[in-house]
Amino acid sequence: MYKIILSLLLVSMFSSANEDADKVLNNFHQAAANANYKQYMSLLADDAIYMGTDSSERWNKTQFSAFVKPYFSQGKGWLYQPIDRHITPTQVENIVFFDELLENKNYGRCRGSGLLINTEQGWKILQYNLSIPLPNAIAHDVVESIKDFRTKKAAHAD
Repeated sequence: MYKIILSLLLVSMFSSANEDADKVLNNFHQAAANANYKQYMSLLADDAIYMGTDSSERWNKTQFSAFVKPYFSQGKGWLYQPIDRHITPTQVENIVFFDELLENKNYGRCRGSGLLINTEQGWKILQYNLSIPLPNAIAHDVVESIKDFRTKKAAHAD
């Protein structure tokens, strides 16, 4: 009997965490679409890390804020429309993993992944990693293009 009650309690807790995490991610994308700086940044944990599509884009919350603010202050936001999302519990009850497929007007199919943490202020994004998944069939060509780009960039830096 105790195992059944404990199982039901755990399912209920995960279901609630899943719904809350889902809501945070939806609000994050909507705040970006609306260029709502205050709401967007409030959904990130104080020690959040945001990694963008460029390998140089690894920002803490302060750095990411400095990147976002000029766009949002001009009313320029961006929309990443969720297509599919998975939220996975961890052994630590206040942390969940997530991954989501997104569609963006400029970048096409993207993937967001990361961690959410349940804080005293509710669920917050602890890490967000935005990437552009590429089909294996064109991976070699893309890798070669990146190598060429970096070689040319390094040559111009000298």
